[in-house]
Amino acid sequence: MKYKVLLAEDERNLRNIVRTFLTQNDFEVDTANDGEEAIFAINKNVYDIIILDIMMPKKDGIEVCKYIRSKYDVPVIFLTALNQEKDIVNGYEVGADEYVVKPVSMPILMAKINALIKRYRGLMIEKGILRIGEIKIELARRLVTVSDKIVSLAPKEYDLLIYFIENKNQILSREQILNHIWGVEYEGYDRAVDTHVKKLRAALGDSNSYITTVIKKGYMWKE
Repeated sequence: MKYKVLLAEDERNLRNIVRTFLTQNDFEVDTANDGEEAIFAINKNVYDIIILDIMMPKKDGIEVCKYIRSKYDVPVIFLTALNQEKDIVNGYEVGADEYVVKPVSMPILMAKINALIKRYRGLMIEKGILRIGEIKIELARRLVTVSDKIVSLAPKEYDLLIYFIENKNQILSREQILNHIWGVEYEGYDRAVDTHVKKLRAALGDSNSYITTVIKKGYMWKE
């Protein structure tokens, strides 16, 4: 099955590079040169994921993302040169699922695209909210509540929670977790994984039973 992507990017060279890469990896890609073209395409087609530049003419990516969130439940990635903390926070607040700063490697972008599509298609998500038992996750705000009480998670603990859920019922080795959460260049050690899993379990309280330790292999989110 081919997934359908809308790529809204006014920089021609980058647009062509991303479109070519995605097409070579068996995605069907529509493109838009500005925000108005993007909204027109969104109303005309059904997409599995939408990639938005922020600094586009006519309507910027922020406006387009707000429009998407008012009408559709589809994963959105900002791909932008804006790299200040306030820009990133604003991107998540208006409803983006991922915020990727240029330049970006195509394999990393592909990994994020596949993870988001898998999350939206394979999990119970409605209006950007993921629910598992007593756990509720507002994806755009990265806000987690358990039994209607807000849970305070460090960024890595939140990323770990999402990674577990995206790969539910699969054994994840400590090496896999390290590579995904901390990156392949991280010079830490396996104990970092165990420490963050321990903190995540404590934060989830009575709902931590989803996290299962698989002796000598790693961890599993079991549903």
